Amino acid sequence: MNLEHFRGEIDKIDDKILELLGQRMEIVKRVGKLKAQNNAPIYRPEREREILERLSAQRPPLLEKSAIEAIYLEIFAVSRNLELPERVAYLGPIGSYTHQVAESRFGAMCEYFSHNTITRTLKSVENHRANYAVVPIENNQQGAVGETLDVLKDTDLKIVAEVYMPIHHCFASTTPRIQEIEMIYSKDIAFGQCASFLSEHSLDHIQRVPVDSTARAAQLARENPKSAAICSHIAAKLYNVPVLFENIEDNSANKTRFVILSHFKNARCGKDKTSLFANLENTDKPGVLYHLLSDIKELNINMTSIQSRPIAGRDFSYCFFIDIDGHIDDENVAELFKRYPKELKWLGSYLKN
Repeated sequence: MNLEHFRGEIDKIDDKILELLGQRMEIVKRVGKLKAQNNAPIYRPEREREILERLSAQRPPLLEKSAIEAIYLEIFAVSRNLELPERVAYLGPIGSYTHQVAESRFGAMCEYFSHNTITRTLKSVENHRANYAVVPIENNQQGAVGETLDVLKDTDLKIVAEVYMPIHHCFASTTPRIQEIEMIYSKDIAFGQCASFLSEHSLDHIQRVPVDSTARAAQLARENPKSAAICSHIAAKLYNVPVLFENIEDNSANKTRFVILSHFKNARCGKDKTSLFANLENTDKPGVLYHLLSDIKELNINMTSIQSRPIAGRDFSYCFFIDIDGHIDDENVAELFKRYPKELKWLGSYLKN
């Protein structure tokens, strides 16, 4: 058998795949009409996860779980756009980590809107210019993203999905000699994540210029001689800035959690997480937070995270952002909100990643 024979076999299989994809899209179109009639959300991450887990469990030869996910996430994106064209707002210019997360979930066919602040990203969805907002909420090394938490307490949008993304930084510059670099651009959090690299290469005394995204850092490093950027490999490639060092982060397990926000409420899927905002009364009295935590324990709710944030206009007073297992419609979670009707705000229930 020669090469032409194998190519012919591949062509036959591709023809079958295309025919089956066409049949799938016909059904998707009908689903879209049904959802429109019932005013149901197009994006259903729990259903997509169910499909991926079912297909991965079949263990097809030569196709790892990551390969199946990569193929089907794009199929899901095409399907959703057939049901209803999607507009997605995200933080940062093209090439930012948030942009990568957005494309990984919504595919290349969506219409994307970049914004330079988290507040503006959410406003785009609140004003119905976009259907979804994608923003970072916490990093496993540097902690919570304060602006996201502050905006969440004031918005009516709900978290509908979460995505965890490994963060790998590179050091990029048009200047080939590292000794000639006089300025480094990056997002403020990235400097802290790469402190060891900067120290090892005697760069900790160089002027650091915080910018709104690592992609913007790559843009500036391209424009300004004798400067460098700490950015993603994709951003460096996109803006044509040579990479001098790769994977410069202190911790190779560096990950950021991103959340996707929209106007709708997810149905229960059995693997849910709920986020809530707690602005407790009488915090000048002992035991106020303790009583909330006691109620969470009494109701057999597993709390997975708690973050404090200062309350504007009240010196050294704090509110709390809490993640718990379960859905807002679960009996014990609903009971928790009944006990604190004025003090707890529901931020969304979604598939736990």
